[in-house]
Amino acid sequence: MMIVGILAFAVALLLSVMIHEAGHYLTAKKFGMKVTEFFLGFGQKIWSFTRGETEFGLKAIPAGGYCKIVGMTPREELSPADADRAFIKATVGQRLIVLGAGSFLHFVLGFVLLIILFSSVGITSLTNKVERVSECIPQTSTEVCSPQSVPSPAKVVGVKAGDKIVKVNGLSYDEWSEVVTVIRSSAGKQLDITIDRNGTLIDLLITPASRLLDGQTIGVIGVVNEIGTITYGPITAVTKAAIFTGEILQNSVTALISLPSKIPDLINQTFGNQERDPEGLVGVVGVARVSGETAETKALTTREKIATFILIIASLNIFVGMFNLLPLLPLDGGHMAVAIADGVRNTRAKAKGLAKPAPFDVERLTPITMVVFVVMASLSLLLLTADILNPIRLNF
Repeated sequence: MMIVGILAFAVALLLSVMIHEAGHYLTAKKFGMKVTEFFLGFGQKIWSFTRGETEFGLKAIPAGGYCKIVGMTPREELSPADADRAFIKATVGQRLIVLGAGSFLHFVLGFVLLIILFSSVGITSLTNKVERVSECIPQTSTEVCSPQSVPSPAKVVGVKAGDKIVKVNGLSYDEWSEVVTVIRSSAGKQLDITIDRNGTLIDLLITPASRLLDGQTIGVIGVVNEIGTITYGPITAVTKAAIFTGEILQNSVTALISLPSKIPDLINQTFGNQERDPEGLVGVVGVARVSGETAETKALTTREKIATFILIIASLNIFVGMFNLLPLLPLDGGHMAVAIADGVRNTRAKAKGLAKPAPFDVERLTPITMVVFVVMASLSLLLLTADILNPIRLNF
């Protein structure tokens, strides 16, 4: 099963790359640019076919892909027929759309996968179904229920295992965590709850007992709820997917900002026999291994494995989409920064009544590009070594 998980991750990664490059390809064609190659992978060509003016195919090293558009720099020699279809001949707006389309589709793919997760596959969470009713409300972690203990409000009013708490004060809630919030804020205050007992709705009045938690008084009714898989309606699923996408983006930005500080720890964990930090840096090989271990474990149900896999792929796409927008060459964000600089130069020239300047020659930034490339390649090599010598272990 581990091999299945790794292969599934590899296929999903290649599909993500293909969708990214398709964003560049489709927008470039839309604006009349000439695209000569569309390949997955690098190195030796192993298979291809030509349709129209574009060669599509696979190359031996499955480590990304590319979409070759003619005229990416002013120095590129073009035939007279291709001169007007060069990338640099397009407007700044068109260039930005073509360059940003790949990252945009990463975001769309991640968002769609999260919608599928919330609406169809579901997430594991506490449900509104009561698994067990407590005998009392212990005031300390060591208290054993006795006649002197605070009685369980749920037991007092007749709540039973198997009941579903469907309403509180006449309101329905999508998640049990929302009900917990209401109960915790209602210590000593009477609540009207509606339970579903084998299809029969029963209204009960219950007053949550008080209990100290982290120095604060909270309300408790004395029930333990079942853990199950929860799915949501289309509107709620879209809302949750949007919120979760935002959280992943925020976490991705935080991870990038803290990346330099984590490199020394990664080196020590790789070569110093320290335990790998599950919250630390991880490479593609490490993520593939995690996918394999997820598929192999018996601690998760098949549905939970699928949910975990979808979450991994969605998070990866959102992170890659954001990372690729960084204003660093050779990333798309670096090329977008150059296009924006061209736009600023064009605006200034127009304001001064001057002729439109020639597009900036990105090849002049080759030394900077090489420095960024070497740094990224070195980090990738370090992550590869870490993922092989000291992989992250999941505690299923």
